[in-house]
Amino acid sequence: MTLEEAIAKIKPLDHNAMEIAQKRWDSIAKPLHSLGKLETLLIQIAGITGNAEVDLSRRGLIAMCADNGVVEEGVTQTGQEVTAIVAENFLKYDTSVGVMCKQNHAEIFPVDMGMVTDTKVRTDHKIAYGTQNMTKGPAMTREQLKERVRRLPMQPGVYMHKDKTGRVIYVGKAKKLKNRVSQYFQENSSRNEKTRRMVSQVDHFDTIFVSTEFEALILENSLIKQHMPRYNILLKDDKGYPFVRLGTEHYPRFTMASKPADDNALYFGPFGGRNETRAAIDAICAAFRLPTCSRKFPRDIGKERPCLNHHMGRCDAFCRGTPDEDEYMRRIGQAEELLNGHYRRLTRALREEMEQEAAALHFEQAAALRDRIRAIEVLGKRQKVIAGICADTDIWGVYRGALKCGSAVLHIEDGSVTGRDLNLFAAPQDESEQMILSALLPQYYLNKSVLPREILLPCEIEGAAELAQILTERAGRKVTLHVPQRGEKAELLAMAQRNAREDVERVTTAQERENRTLTQLAGMLSLPEPPERMESYDISNTGASDIVASMVVYEGAKPKKSAYRRFKIKSLSAHPDDYASMEEVLTRRIQRYLDGDEKFSPLPDVMLIDGGITHAGVAERVCAQMHVHVPIFGMVKDDRHRTRALVTAQGREIDLHAAPNVFALIGQIQEETHRFAITFHHESHSRSSTRSALDRIPGVGKVRAQALLKTFKSVKAIREADIFALERVLPKDAAASVYLHFHGETDEKEEKM
Repeated sequence: MTLEEAIAKIKPLDHNAMEIAQKRWDSIAKPLHSLGKLETLLIQIAGITGNAEVDLSRRGLIAMCADNGVVEEGVTQTGQEVTAIVAENFLKYDTSVGVMCKQNHAEIFPVDMGMVTDTKVRTDHKIAYGTQNMTKGPAMTREQLKERVRRLPMQPGVYMHKDKTGRVIYVGKAKKLKNRVSQYFQENSSRNEKTRRMVSQVDHFDTIFVSTEFEALILENSLIKQHMPRYNILLKDDKGYPFVRLGTEHYPRFTMASKPADDNALYFGPFGGRNETRAAIDAICAAFRLPTCSRKFPRDIGKERPCLNHHMGRCDAFCRGTPDEDEYMRRIGQAEELLNGHYRRLTRALREEMEQEAAALHFEQAAALRDRIRAIEVLGKRQKVIAGICADTDIWGVYRGALKCGSAVLHIEDGSVTGRDLNLFAAPQDESEQMILSALLPQYYLNKSVLPREILLPCEIEGAAELAQILTERAGRKVTLHVPQRGEKAELLAMAQRNAREDVERVTTAQERENRTLTQLAGMLSLPEPPERMESYDISNTGASDIVASMVVYEGAKPKKSAYRRFKIKSLSAHPDDYASMEEVLTRRIQRYLDGDEKFSPLPDVMLIDGGITHAGVAERVCAQMHVHVPIFGMVKDDRHRTRALVTAQGREIDLHAAPNVFALIGQIQEETHRFAITFHHESHSRSSTRSALDRIPGVGKVRAQALLKTFKSVKAIREADIFALERVLPKDAAASVYLHFHGETDEKEEKM
């Protein structure tokens, strides 16, 4: 059987077979789901085979054998010569895996993917005769790369270019892999700057063959989202058509969701855009005077005073317990009516209720209902809710600015603009509008649950027919891609282009200002280019205990809070030592990078150390000992505790006052680093104090203290708990000990009084 024939036989999972298999496993005399992952896999196999009676009588193991020159670095106990021996032993089942396969009646299929020598193992998939030591140079030479390209087939597929670290830097698709990939390794002066830069970093590449261009398009999009390659045009903000979600909990709330999920919640929409969806939720909650605060009901009922929303007339303060849950759910039901488009029916029912209240002389209630009816009528007329159908048309505009590219997608329903999506992204200036759109559209639409009937584009794109076919199959009706030339659609297209241009120009000024600051900083610090990543470190302590450190990360001139890291100093037990603490922190940080921890990758272009020349010297010594090179500068403070200068470990001081924008940026980094360190220190100290407060109680050790904190969340709550609540967490003796610890002395005083 060929690969194409095998792929053609792949079908979606048979959910009926999976359900039967699930019921069978649940009926067997054993604890439910006690076999864990094994049960899941067997049920999945039932779905793959379409048969609940799972048959694994034919089994096989594919061993892909290759040699890597990096073994010179001592990363394995054996050298390349062992690979050939083991590979041939696979054929005789004379390996540990072979023994296991024999016992389980499984076949072994060894394949030579790149061994240094030829063996009895099949070689028809051999890429090269081993690879080079990538710590000393490229894993594959240019000639080896070209030879591998020459052996590629003339069939559709996806290719992934990788750098010397194995990181995917570009993903592409092709009708004919050999032709497309070979273009990258030909001497061609017409290639744009982006492509030349990318090719210079290619160490090796991988390919995946598929049967059709259709499959290649889907696979390419999936791999781009998975790897986020730096040389692909990336649409990072996956927006699409949002929905309004109504949860299933007590006192359910309306929230925004990107797509419906199988969670028994109710979903309304889709809406034209995220702003429109938020506006709809706010308007609905205001019309029915429903809460929008962060309080949880019924947990927080009666605990605090009503918030500002109540005093502004936007909420009826359900946090007081009146109105009650029945009234809350009644209003939720009315809001559902509105979201389903039945606002006229809803207003009729409310008007009848208003008249009944007025007849009963309940004029205050009648007035409240009157106001609600007016709000609902306005909302029903103004808010265009798309209930259970798809948008008519999406209109795309693209604009290339000096620093950023932008796209605007206008959502049209019944001839009216119902929303828009604006996206900014990095794209080289030598990318054409056609290339940008060809990259963006699959990323934007292929994972959407809701699709338009028509997509209007400013130009033709590569792969338009394949994309239209995929979207048509996904939507269950025809989806067309069209380039209008004149008329109303062309005018709407021009509007989308204007939206994209205005959004790009809006951010360009700020971006240019940031670039000037970073360029000036690079000049002052003698850096070869403006820093893309800066890290700043600070130590915080109180005496010999609770010594902590913070690592703050800036990408360009903006903080990247997801990359912030905290450290608890482990090596010091006597007196606090800022220098030793900094040495420990930087050693741990760099070691995590060397170990391949993605959370600490990459190394920064600049390290800023809160301290002077001595702190900078400590940091530089750590980097030298660990064989990494990072420019390091200490932050020198003035008498107002502001960073007035940066200093090197050699004593060269760089005054910042001459460049106000650089002075402001470094000051911002210093303040953020200090804030982050102090916050962590206070949290750590608070936890230590909490632990010490519980540690003093007889019969309460570490485990019981943790159990108490997990249940009650704070020492205050533990102190206020009664003996019965404590006994639900601890044995009676320990619970009594805790209770007496907090109440015994007070009780004695009360008795004496």
